[in-house]
Amino acid sequence: MDYEIMMNGNVQIGEKAPKFEADSTMGKVSLEDYAGKWLVFFSHPGDFTPVCTTEIIAFSKASPHFGKLHTNLLGLSVDSNSSHLAWLYDIYCKTGVRVSFPIISDRNGEIARKYGMMANSISKTETVRNVYIIDGEGVVRVILIYPMNIGRCIPEILRILEALQTAEKNGASTPANWVPEQPVIIPSPKIFSELLERPKENSWYLQYQNPQKEIK
Repeated sequence: MDYEIMMNGNVQIGEKAPKFEADSTMGKVSLEDYAGKWLVFFSHPGDFTPVCTTEIIAFSKASPHFGKLHTNLLGLSVDSNSSHLAWLYDIYCKTGVRVSFPIISDRNGEIARKYGMMANSISKTETVRNVYIIDGEGVVRVILIYPMNIGRCIPEILRILEALQTAEKNGASTPANWVPEQPVIIPSPKIFSELLERPKENSWYLQYQNPQKEIK
């Protein structure tokens, strides 16, 4: 692999997420630890910063909802593990919120560059607000990138995650502005006989059905 691509990230949807092993606030973690589970892997620019603090609190409060979707959370920044621990302790002391997921210390930026978490035109030493949704097979399913000054919308990340799982379970797609329990779009016909089976009052290429509720 080209060194420049490797160091500046070339992660794309549908590809295997790059493997890593690193220190975190909960000990050593690696991508293999999450095999068979969904993972929301996200980066933040720095500890003890206002927007990042609100995000960590929001992710922590939403962690039970991620758990219901069989999804783990994993954070990362280029700050030290000691800094992470001090920051999380400060959050706990000030708010009572205990962060229940690990935050990786990526001091040399190796993981951040593999994943493309650094925008060199903005900063060569801090990560922007990337989000990677990775499925149980280790495949990257969604990539979101936010600028440093805009906090992430955690409910939207949850909505995307449930849309992915619902679409996969039903062999379907989700329409614009879809929210959980709304109808999904079934695949268009591939052969003429299937087309004739579609109700004439609906567009032959666009038809909805109610999704199965159980998600595994």
